[in-house]
Parts: sequence; C-alpha cells; structure tokens
Amino acid sequence: MEPAKKVAGERKELFIDGQWVKPATGQYFTPINPATEEGITEVPLAGERETDLAVTAARRAFEEGPWSTIKPLERGKKIFRIAEVMEQQAEELSLIESLDTGKPLSFTRTRDVPFAIDLLRYYAGWANKVYGTTLPTDETALACTVREPVGVVAIITPWNSPLILSLMKIAPALAMGNTLIHKPASWTPLSALKFAEICQAAELPEGVYNVITGPGDTVGTRLVTHSDVNKVSFTGETVTGKVIMEKAAGTLKRVSLELGGKSPHIVFADGDLEAAATFAAKGFCLNQGQICWAGSRLFVDEKVHEQFLDKLLRHVREDWTVGDPMDANTRVGPLISRSHLQQVLGYIEDGKKEGAKLILGGDRPPMKKGYYLNPTVFDQVDNRMKIAREEIFGPVLAVIPFKEFGEVIEKANDSFYGLAAGIWTKDMKKGYQAARRLKAGSVWINCYGALDIMAPFGGFKQSGFGREFGQEVLPLFTETKTVWFQM
Repeated sequence: MEPAKKVAGERKELFIDGQWVKPATGQYFTPINPATEEGITEVPLAGERETDLAVTAARRAFEEGPWSTIKPLERGKKIFRIAEVMEQQAEELSLIESLDTGKPLSFTRTRDVPFAIDLLRYYAGWANKVYGTTLPTDETALACTVREPVGVVAIITPWNSPLILSLMKIAPALAMGNTLIHKPASWTPLSALKFAEICQAAELPEGVYNVITGPGDTVGTRLVTHSDVNKVSFTGETVTGKVIMEKAAGTLKRVSLELGGKSPHIVFADGDLEAAATFAAKGFCLNQGQICWAGSRLFVDEKVHEQFLDKLLRHVREDWTVGDPMDANTRVGPLISRSHLQQVLGYIEDGKKEGAKLILGGDRPPMKKGYYLNPTVFDQVDNRMKIAREEIFGPVLAVIPFKEFGEVIEKANDSFYGLAAGIWTKDMKKGYQAARRLKAGSVWINCYGALDIMAPFGGFKQSGFGREFGQEVLPLFTETKTVWFQM
C-alpha cells in the first residue's frame, strides 16, 4: 500500500449524527498531496441534501440533549476525553496533516497537533466557569442573567492550518454546549474526518459534531443560509468573508470572521537586528508564507537597511530549508496546490514589473514533483505596489525602507487589513506608542508571531471581527438571557 493510503486510509464517508454516511450524490473527490502531486484518498462530494441531514442531526442533538443540558462539568470531562484520544493518535494525525497540507512533519508533530490538544484541554476547563450575574434590583424582584449556548453552529475552516484553525473554534463551541456542523476546506479535509473518528472513539453524543465535505458554493452556501443554523464561524479570505456576511443577513444569524492580513513588521534602527532578522525570516517563511498573520511587509529604518538585509538573507538561506515535508531537516514545504503556486508566481512577476528589486528567490527549487517555491525577497518596494497591498499567501517578502516614526506608522496603517503587526526597538516608550497607533488586532514587540491559547486573536478593519482564543471567544458561542422574578 502507498504511504499516503496507509496513513489516510481508503475512501472516506461523511460523518452525520454519529454515523458514517455515503454521499447521496455518489460522487467523490481526491485531495492532492502537494509534495508529490498524487492523490491521497477519496472524499465524499456532498450536496444540499447531506448538508440538511447534518443540520437536522445537530438541531435534534441540541434540542433533545444531552449535550446542551448536561452539567457543564460533565461536558468538560467529555472534551478532556477527546483530547486524551487525540493524544493517543497524535502521530497518525500529524502524518495526515502533513500529507494533506505539505507542512513539514517536524512542525505538525511538535506544533500543530500538540497545540490542538491543548486547545481542547484549555476549553474543557472553561465548560463550568462561565457565570451569569445577579442584578441589583429593589426588594420586590430578583433579576439575574444566565449564559446559554447559541445553538447549532456552522464552522467553516481554511486549508492553511486546518487542524489548529478548526479546533480553535470547535473546542470553545463544544465547551459552551453547542452542536456543530464542520465544513473543512476541500483541499484539506482529512484532519476533520480524522477528528470525527476521534470524537466517535471518545463517545461524544450523536449529532454533536458533524462533518460535511464538499464545495463552498453548495455546502457552504446552504449552511450559511439555513434557517436552523444559529451561527457561522469562518476563517478564510476576506472576499469569502464578505459573501458569508451577505448571505447570513437573510436569517440574521450570528457571524464571526477571522480573515486575511498584510501585516507590517517594523524594524527601528535601535532594535536587536540579529533577533529581528531571525523573526523577520520566520514571519514570511513559516508555513510557506501561507499564514494570515505573515509579516509580509517589512519596514526597515534606512539607517540600518543594508546591514539588516545582510542578516535577513543569511537567516532565510541558513534557517529555512526547502524540501520534502517528511524530511526532518525541512522547514519550508510545498505550497498547497498548482493553482495557488501559479497565483503566487504571478505576484512575483507583478513585483518585477512594478520596479521592486528582487534580491532573493523568485524561482522554484529543482524538485521533480511538488508545488515548491523558494523564499522570495523584494527590496525597495513602494507601499502602493500590488505586492505590498494584496495578500499573496506565499513565501514572498516586500521590504520597504522608511526614514522616521510618523512615516512608518502611516504607511503601516495604509492597508485594508489590520490583523497583526510587529515592532523592534529597545525604546519601550517608542514601542508602546507605536503599538497604540497601529491598527491591528495583535501587536508584537521584540518578537513576531507569538501565540498563546489565552491571548485573544483577531483583526481590525477588513481582517474581520470577533476573537479567537482565550476567554474572549466564549461570548461568541453563547447568548445572554435575563430572568426576572417578581416577588
């Protein structure tokens, strides 16, 4: 048996109401391993009928229980059990995630899967720690608030980090007592189907978690417009987020969106240039640049411009090795698909035509197969150029020189996006002033890409609204009810 087949298994089915179900369409599609350009396994191509069945199952599980009505402590115990089963199957899940996405196996083993397990355990602990309040009325009444689950939640997730970006929604939604329908990206559906197996092994009640695989224009649209879906939680590109908002308006369902970014990474002359170069390389090479908070606009003080670029290029060449995701030395794997590779190559050509100076990469490594691209750095980029305005979602960096504080803050904020930003300076006053003036949901000072389950993450402007992680995500999956007793 081929290695991919051995890990991913044979033809998959949909997971609806605790059962594995064949698609009524009778159709399947084949996700491609981006490192080999070969099919991994067959996955169901669902339509509206299967989507409706999943919504019905989730609605029944929510209304009839026991998930939404059991003691929150017991709900937390079940989520802890899911985490335990996932930990037992961590190696298989790491391999599946690497095969499906092209991520280096060294990353899925040490970062993606452990972080996903931690998400489950963190939110399992929150299940019985969300409280209502007693309101200060007079003695003729007793008024209080209670927090209740939203109901049936549709979770629509992207392809770049499918396991983590799914569990950061699934874990808090389950902890608050909701039932779920999960539509993973068609390019990377396998970790969601594996998680369904894990939930089944952990004996999660039927209908609480359902997985529907299929195209966004049928499955996604049906979920977003379905009158029995109470909330949509989406992570993905901004254009799709706008479409979801528009379609969800018909039923006024709750929506939270974590969207794209074009994050500014600012290096002042008084910063630790060696450390900044290390993180600047990570900021656009990690996950092949296919990451929403990628530091893809690098603003460098003119006074240290040449010195800093020498350090940056050295770190990219030495630290970010392109190669087979299964090789322990690989840090940059392939891009997700042929079409996406061509799109990123198109941006590189645009950069050349607009007059940016290509100083590294721009080409493909000599691999016989796979959607590989060498890390690419453009210098002397103007903030108005296409490669500085649009989210490329690949290992392409735009270096923009600047002269003074006010100028760089203005240019950093001159973007439709506002997801993240980074600052390097030894002057904490300047760092704090910059952080307050930058329009971004996360600002990292003397580091970049630092994430923690406890720290809220989300965007300003067209990078979306609502927050993931921490305590702040919990209200997105609950409703507040006021109960009034007249004495």
